[in-house]
Amino acid sequence: MNFKSKALWIDSIFATIFVFALMWGFSKVFNSNLFDEFDSIGKALSDMEITDMAFSRFREPLPPDENIVLVNIGDKTRGEIGMMVNIINQYNPKVVAFDTFFAKRSEDTLQDEILSMALANIENLVLVTQLLQTDSLSKKAYGNDLLFDSLKITHPFIKGNKAHEGFANLSTDAEFQDDFKTCREFPPSRLVRGDSLHAFAVKISEIYNPEATNKLLERSNDWELINYRGNFLNPFDQNEFSTRFYTLDWDNVFNEDFEKEVIEGKIVLFGYLGDNILDTSWDDKFFSPLNKNYAGKANPDMYGLVIHANIVSMILNGDYIDSLSEFLKIFLAILLCYINIVLFSYIFHNLGAWYDGISKIIQLVEIMVITFIVIEVFAVASFKMELDLGIFAIALAGDALEIYYGVIKNLFSKKSRRELFTFGKK
Repeated sequence: MNFKSKALWIDSIFATIFVFALMWGFSKVFNSNLFDEFDSIGKALSDMEITDMAFSRFREPLPPDENIVLVNIGDKTRGEIGMMVNIINQYNPKVVAFDTFFAKRSEDTLQDEILSMALANIENLVLVTQLLQTDSLSKKAYGNDLLFDSLKITHPFIKGNKAHEGFANLSTDAEFQDDFKTCREFPPSRLVRGDSLHAFAVKISEIYNPEATNKLLERSNDWELINYRGNFLNPFDQNEFSTRFYTLDWDNVFNEDFEKEVIEGKIVLFGYLGDNILDTSWDDKFFSPLNKNYAGKANPDMYGLVIHANIVSMILNGDYIDSLSEFLKIFLAILLCYINIVLFSYIFHNLGAWYDGISKIIQLVEIMVITFIVIEVFAVASFKMELDLGIFAIALAGDALEIYYGVIKNLFSKKSRRELFTFGKK
C-alpha cells in the first residue's frame, strides 16, 4: 500500500477519529480522580505547563518596573497602617492601592478613625473587593467562574466617599484556600448584577494610564495570561527574577528610609509580604510560573500583592501574552494526528516488522521538537502555542493505530469476525 492508495487515506481518517475517541475516554477516566492515590508522578506534574520552563529557565528577565512600589504592612494595626499611609502620602504618589480588606469595624474605633482619615487624604485611592456568588446562584452556576451577584467590600466608614474599587479575585486551580495555588491568568473585568467591574490591577492602571488600560480592554478577553516580570527581593532565594519591584518594609516607612523620587508620581501598593520581608510565611502566597521548581513544586514563591504588581506592570508596558484560539488548538491537534496516522499506516503496511521501533522513534522526536518550538516561541515572542492536545494525540497515535487495524477494522469484516468467533471452537 502506498500514499496513492485511497484506502490508506480513508483508514487514516477513521483511525484519527478513534485516537480522539480514546483521548476523550482517558479524559473522563482521569477527571474522575480514579487513579489519584496511585499516580504520584501525575500529582507532581499536574500543576506544570510546558511554558513554565520558558518562564523560569529560558526567558531573559524583563527590566525592573520603576513605576510601582510595594509596601509591606506586615502585622501592623489599622492605626499603624494609617500612619504609614500619611508618611507615604507626603511624597505625592499618583495612585495608592490596598490589597487587603477592612471589611468590618474593629473593636478599637480609634484605630479605624486613624486609618479612615489617612485614606481620605489620598487623591487616587484604590481598594479591593471580592467577587462572590450567593448560595442561590452557586447552585445554578456550579463551576461557572464568570457569574457573580455579590461583592465583599471595605466597610463604608473606612472606605469613605471617593475610593475607587477593583476585585482582587485571581485564577487558580485550587478548590480551597489552603491548597497549592498556581496563578497564570486573571479576569480583566466581570459583570456583577448587570454592572461591569474592573479587576484591582486594571482599576489601578486605568487611573495611572487610561490609554494603556484601554488597549487591554479592547482585547476583550475573558482571561488574560500574566506576563510575569518578577518578584520582590527575597533574601533566601535571590535569582534573576528578584528585585523587579522596589519594596519598602513597614520599618522603612516609619523611618522614612527611602528617597523622595521612589514614591513621587508612582503607584504604591500596600499589602502583606510577611510579618517582615525576611518572613517566609505562606499566607496569601501562590505558585507562579517563575518558580524554579516547576514540577512537583514545594514552596509557593509569590505573594498576591506581587502578582497584582506584575499585572499592573504588564498593562502599563503593553507586554501581553497571546495564545492560540480554541479552534486552532483543536484544528492543529487533528492535523498533527492525521499526518502521523497516514505516515504510521504506510509503515504498518509496508514495514510491518519495523513498525513499533520506527513509530516510537518518530513520536519521540516529534514530541521533543514540538516542545522545543513551544518553549522557544514563548520565550522569544511571548506567544503561547498550547499544543498539549496535539502532543497527546501524537503520543497515542502509534499504539492506537495498531488497535484500529487489529481490532476495530476487523470488527467490520465478516471474514475477520468469523475467524474470531470460530477460533474457540477449533
